[in-house]
Amino acid sequence: MEGSVFTPCLEGMKHVKSEHGEMLSKPFLDLCKTILPVLDKFGPAMTLVKSDIGGNISRLEKNYLSDPDKYKYLYTFVQGEIESKTAKGSSSCTNGLLWLTRAMDFLVELFRNLVAHQDWSMSQACGDSYQKTLKKWHGWLASSSFTMALKLAPDRKKFIDVISGSGDIYTDMAKFCSEFGPLLQYNHKFLASVRMDDMKAS
Repeated sequence: MEGSVFTPCLEGMKHVKSEHGEMLSKPFLDLCKTILPVLDKFGPAMTLVKSDIGGNISRLEKNYLSDPDKYKYLYTFVQGEIESKTAKGSSSCTNGLLWLTRAMDFLVELFRNLVAHQDWSMSQACGDSYQKTLKKWHGWLASSSFTMALKLAPDRKKFIDVISGSGDIYTDMAKFCSEFGPLLQYNHKFLASVRMDDMKAS
């Protein structure tokens, strides 16, 4: 493997904003897709997260493909749904973008933990990341399912060996966190500005 598993993600981040600083739909969704192979390396522990991320990408992509010119910019989905009063629906693109961003928050925090706490086990790094990001948005059911899944976290050393490739894995991981984190915050800032950043799951 040329570089590490993060190499395609780091490349994709260069293209997610227009020259005027607006988030572009297709490059952002493509960037999120590059993270799915990383999740495969976690095995069963990330099955829930992967299916959630994949489902939300598909939902947004389907709408984007229905009118690529209209939905060139990521936040157009949300603005249209707010106007039609459908933004708070469970199958809305707004909901999809919110949960996609939150799942990515969890992953950024997880990789940040792996860089900062090289003595932590994988389950410790996962658990701490979950507490800091997704837990407050999950109800009892979602929280129980998630906590059970994280108990299946792989051995840390094996995981790092598998994802390293020929790259400097910790450098790539740190770069991924420092560059992707602000893009996610940009999404949160927009969603908060239209009061759509606080929806919860059951």
